Amino acid sequence: MDAIDHLLVQRLQQDGRSTQLELAREVGLSQPAVADRIRKLEERGVIRGYVARVDASSLGKDITAFIGVGIEHPRYFSGFTEAVDSMEDVLECHRVAGEDSYLLKVKTANTRTLDDMLVGTLRTIPGVTRTHTTIVLRSIKEEARVHVAPEMLELIDRRSR
Repeated sequence: MDAIDHLLVQRLQQDGRSTQLELAREVGLSQPAVADRIRKLEERGVIRGYVARVDASSLGKDITAFIGVGIEHPRYFSGFTEAVDSMEDVLECHRVAGEDSYLLKVKTANTRTLDDMLVGTLRTIPGVTRTHTTIVLRSIKEEARVHVAPEMLELIDRRSR
């Protein structure tokens, strides 16, 4: 990836609805050249998709929680990940080192639906030995963007002068 690719990635993370023409003007290339670069970034998996970021509480998801999950043995990992993949309120699932085997980020309607998820679903998955939950009181920063190195952006800035 060169500096232009980095800038395209940054701009698309800021506004996924930016037009190719707008991006082309910003990086100093033609629209077809920008379209080709974006296509290649998508094919290589650098850009994995485009989504609208929404306010969860406006959709009735008022509780954000992080759930640490202990799994008794690695032979249960694949069954656990399959089960979690089908759980709509689980936004993220990470296999981690430390006391927990997995860390989940969930957004759910209320404490009752969180309890249902914990007791009725997570703790019934074979291999799950324990869970511990941290409920978020207020989110200070919640980003989906990945930082792009400033030195890459400076290269573009120098080129445009």
